[in-house]
Amino acid sequence: MKSVKNVPPKIGYSIREACQASSLGRTTIYSHIATGRLRVTRVGGRTIVPAEALNALIAGEV
Repeated sequence: MKSVKNVPPKIGYSIREACQASSLGRTTIYSHIATGRLRVTRVGGRTIVPAEALNALIAGEV
């Protein structure tokens, strides 16, 4: 019998995870960040892409 884990939904992605989740390359992600189309936040030394910002980019809302 498999155990079911309650994994909370992601609220933020690393750049690598954002690439995997969106099927976009690193250069494209960084280009969208540079032009302001993709909002990011810095936490310590990490760049975090909020899930809603990535979803908005993919949905064409930005």
